[in-house]
Amino acid sequence: MESYQNILVVIDGATEQQKALSRACTLAKQTGAKITAFLAIYDFSYDMTTMLSGDERESMRAMMVQGRENWLKDLLEDYQYDIDYTVIWHNRPFEAILNQVKEHNFDVVLKSTHEHPTLQSVIFTPTDWHLIRKCWVPLLLVKDHEWPKDGHILAAINGGSEEQEHQSLNTKITEEALNLGNLIQADVHLVNSYPGTPVNIAIEIPEFDASEYNDAMKNHHWEVMQEHAGKFNIDDKFLHVEEGLPEEVIEKVTEEIDAELVILGTIGRTGFSALLIGNTAEHVIDRLNCDVLALKPDGYQSPFLK
Repeated sequence: MESYQNILVVIDGATEQQKALSRACTLAKQTGAKITAFLAIYDFSYDMTTMLSGDERESMRAMMVQGRENWLKDLLEDYQYDIDYTVIWHNRPFEAILNQVKEHNFDVVLKSTHEHPTLQSVIFTPTDWHLIRKCWVPLLLVKDHEWPKDGHILAAINGGSEEQEHQSLNTKITEEALNLGNLIQADVHLVNSYPGTPVNIAIEIPEFDASEYNDAMKNHHWEVMQEHAGKFNIDDKFLHVEEGLPEEVIEKVTEEIDAELVILGTIGRTGFSALLIGNTAEHVIDRLNCDVLALKPDGYQSPFLK
């Protein structure tokens, strides 16, 4: 986060409590970063005012934008930080956000999430999912809690792939976790999952030793994890290698260590990170009741920019 000197915070226009803005201020006070608060607004009744002339419609839209600018300006006075602000009229919030990132070269985007009123889970909006899949800069989705001193960060890496792109992303995720850990005085844990014994093989090949296979798979992933962690001087006690689906293992370890932040990589449709693209993204991220930082690999080409 120290490298993020230009922060875009997506404002929640439905509440006075701006979790993402508070988190941005916490980070910026450590790094001296510039913060811009951004709000995209749209009123469907605007499309229904066909009885008004073009000038009257434009005047109506300008008044609504001005009203929200005044609201946002008043809201920002409560924060102990110099914050720029922008209000845009746009009917597709995620496009408005990504346009801002493109036009003003923001280093990171912060956006709050919503807790379900009756379930102990976080609700991610369609805008969140569009950003997760298409935002080429780091995206921090913020939940309603503080980052306490001596907290815990969980970095999810893909230890089962030898592809250079995956390994580079593993390095990027781990470095980001350590940088944030130093910034907020939190320890860093690494997690990786490995698949269990294929049931069909165990059934069809009587001489197949499922226990030996499982042990070999676990040992391989553990050795890969240790080798990766060793490059960053991360102790074995902070490593978690468990059998199971990635979404289940990440959720389990997150709860066990009571992590404040989980860092994930989104790269493509193969291996560990395939679960973070398309419809299966919900399987991982919807399970996490904490902040989530989604990182793209270097050189990632967003479909938004095509």
